[in-house]
Amino acid sequence: MDSIQPKRIFFFDIDNCLYAPDLNIARMMKQRIYAYGRKIGLDEASVVKTCGSYYRNYGLSVRGLVMHHQIDPVEFDEQVDGSLPLEDIIKPDVELRAMLESIKTRRWAFTNAGNNHARRVLKCLGIADLFEGITYCDYSEPDFPCKPEREAYDRAMCEAGVDDAQLCYFADDSAKNVEAALNLGWTAVLVSPAIRTMGADKTHLQIQSIHQLPTVLPQLFN
Repeated sequence: MDSIQPKRIFFFDIDNCLYAPDLNIARMMKQRIYAYGRKIGLDEASVVKTCGSYYRNYGLSVRGLVMHHQIDPVEFDEQVDGSLPLEDIIKPDVELRAMLESIKTRRWAFTNAGNNHARRVLKCLGIADLFEGITYCDYSEPDFPCKPEREAYDRAMCEAGVDDAQLCYFADDSAKNVEAALNLGWTAVLVSPAIRTMGADKTHLQIQSIHQLPTVLPQLFN
């Protein structure tokens, strides 16, 4: 622990960032969101379009469903995120754990998912004990913030106890979320298998897999 630089902090997104997108958890989640939409009365012809527009306009489909359909967000969390068979799909990642253990910063999870889902994923990966805390979306909170909104990043910094953006590092699979972090002065890394060239893009760092993080930020690792 002596090698850790206590003031620097690395915020890690969770879904499709700490595990590979090809596990298809996002697809299963969409299927459950659509099923929930049909349950509350959205017809088959419009449920995909409606939930998709809520995601684009509000950052998360659940925010639109709460705003326009007055759903119970706790019930939504239980029936959508809570019903995912994560323990059958996500397995401990020894390489990821070793990489995280070698980083010379504090570690904090920063997700648009709910608390229970976030903790389940981290536990499945075998890395839950490596994070000081989690900034998550509390679906029961009226008009809760989420990435890429400025308030979400401000909340993450506040909860992690850091007030200098230049001390903040961030990895996420969403280009919009990475761009928002960069605009705040964070050092941000886009994580996506679709990236063809690793290293530095015009505005940000980019890698195909979170395991490659030391290749773009070697100064943070042992």
